[in-house]
Amino acid sequence: MQAVRAAAEAVTPLVVDLTARIAAIASPTGGEWEKSRFVESLFKNEGLATVCDAIGDVVATIPGRPCASPGAPTLLIAAHIDTVFPLPTPLSIARSESQMVGPGVGDNSIAVAAATSLAALFRVAGEVPAVDVLLTGNVGEEGLGNLRGIREVMATRSGIGAVVALEGHNLGRVTHVAVGSRRFRITAEGPGGHSWGDFGRPNAIQGLAKVIAELDAIPLPRSPKTTLNVGTIDGGVSVNTIAPVASCLLDLRSTDDPTLRRLSERVTRLVARSNRDALVVTAELIGDRPAGVVAIESPIVQMAAGALAALGLEPSFDASSTDANVPIAAGIPAVCIGLTTGGNVHRPDEFIDLAPIPNGIAQLALLTLALSELLLARAEQVRCH
Repeated sequence: MQAVRAAAEAVTPLVVDLTARIAAIASPTGGEWEKSRFVESLFKNEGLATVCDAIGDVVATIPGRPCASPGAPTLLIAAHIDTVFPLPTPLSIARSESQMVGPGVGDNSIAVAAATSLAALFRVAGEVPAVDVLLTGNVGEEGLGNLRGIREVMATRSGIGAVVALEGHNLGRVTHVAVGSRRFRITAEGPGGHSWGDFGRPNAIQGLAKVIAELDAIPLPRSPKTTLNVGTIDGGVSVNTIAPVASCLLDLRSTDDPTLRRLSERVTRLVARSNRDALVVTAELIGDRPAGVVAIESPIVQMAAGALAALGLEPSFDASSTDANVPIAAGIPAVCIGLTTGGNVHRPDEFIDLAPIPNGIAQLALLTLALSELLLARAEQVRCH
């Protein structure tokens, strides 16, 4: 472990420098190509076999030990490269002795920097993982990206035995519960008209408001935690026009898939019965993230906690919506871990603390090595039987 800790200290300046460079490249969800090409170049500069798929996911391979059991599962380390910031956002990155400040530095530039530096860390530490380790800079994690990047990576690669998703913030967390979500665009459409001369015609905004009020009245269970949120409302033409169209974006979440499915069905039934008096109301599903749980007693969760404990850090176990949702829902052991501390996530003044980074990187390396040994041991057990 001491060699890994020393190597983490040695590569930290590289990770910090790369974090600033990665954060300075715009990569809103759906517009990640420039960052994809940069991440691809970083992996190739490390001498890793690297491919970039049709949607911009970059996947590199750290080869495992040559003596690894044939057909042993691979370990996937996933760091999403997209951010919540639209293209006009100024990407000014500032650095002091203790912090780095700027849009996306923690979510998720430092995670991408750590993934691209993992091979260098192993080289400095003199370590070789027991099985092949896949490293991704994947697209489409944020917002309406709908986890499309990690879905594509998982769908096009067989033999993935475990997954570790990386997020820059919340060092010490071990996310083992996947918060599922379903997102709808609810649209109300009517004939429109003049507010005086055509008074009496159905108003799309007022009709949508009634739908939202009914949604707000739906009772939600506290356990499993389940939420409903209307995040945006759009519509109307002018103050003296009967609104012909109005829409809202609805976010439903739960840690339990059946509960989420029942809530979704209730929403669609409510919308369907809102069609009346020339007002047409529809619900379009625009996002679907699966829910699931990896037992806290499972090896991957305990190994993640053990890596933190070995570094003197107290693990905390939580639920969130991350790239780990996809493998967890598929029954593949997965967790999401954080790499440092910070704040102001999803704000232009987002910041990360620099001092904890060596521990965050060491945690990643220790967990990667431990999981690769576990996957190899399981493969050898299967082969022997």
